[in-house]
Amino acid sequence: MQNKHLKKNDLKFYDLSADRWWQEDEKIYALYHLNQPRFDFFDRYVSNWQGLQALDVGCGGGFTCEFMAKRGVKVSGIDQSAKCIQQAQDHASLSGLHIDYQHGYSENLPYGANTFDIVVCVDVLEHIADLRQTISEIYRILKPNGLFLFDTINKTFASKFIMIWLLENILQEIPRGIHDWNKFIEPQKLTSLMHSQGFSSIEIKGFNIFGESIYRNLLAYIHYKKTGKFQVEISNNTSVMYIGKAIKSPK
Repeated sequence: MQNKHLKKNDLKFYDLSADRWWQEDEKIYALYHLNQPRFDFFDRYVSNWQGLQALDVGCGGGFTCEFMAKRGVKVSGIDQSAKCIQQAQDHASLSGLHIDYQHGYSENLPYGANTFDIVVCVDVLEHIADLRQTISEIYRILKPNGLFLFDTINKTFASKFIMIWLLENILQEIPRGIHDWNKFIEPQKLTSLMHSQGFSSIEIKGFNIFGESIYRNLLAYIHYKKTGKFQVEISNNTSVMYIGKAIKSPK
């Protein structure tokens, strides 16, 4: 049972993990292995990434930024953890990648209107302080017909059971206190919010890291522990995590 006094949505973890971000034996490195399945979905809407201007909101130590940069994307990344930004800058330099990193917040993005072809926001929306303001800012900085690509966690009993009770408290694959179930977001709420800000052509699918059933969860978790890689299923089941895209409609 989760300690009711435990701080929730505790983002200090990212500062504390920054200097170990790219170490393959660290648990945070699991996020690196989510790039490929995420972009398998995103590639449905982007036929050629070469030369596009993209921003990763909540970039952490740079996993997704570097993934895009290696595809020829002109990448920018922003994160509220200054230590993660420093680590991202250092690793990009070592990798010979030019990525524009900045320390900042999703509610006040330091970029001009109509700047980016694509905004990516993964593993982030369930943590931010002001969701409406963040969506508004993402809309502002996207070019007309620009793409917003995202994933987040649904607010259901299943998500509380798997993401908090199981993965945080029991298996300890995720640091305890990193999530707050009350900040998880129902797809209907996010869709409505995006529509209200001017987004259209919204599509959402289930992004199931450990499968859709208890049996599949068990098999996928065993596979992950053996290989360090996920067996992600993209489906219509959005009960735990979901992934999606939206387009900035020209006004």
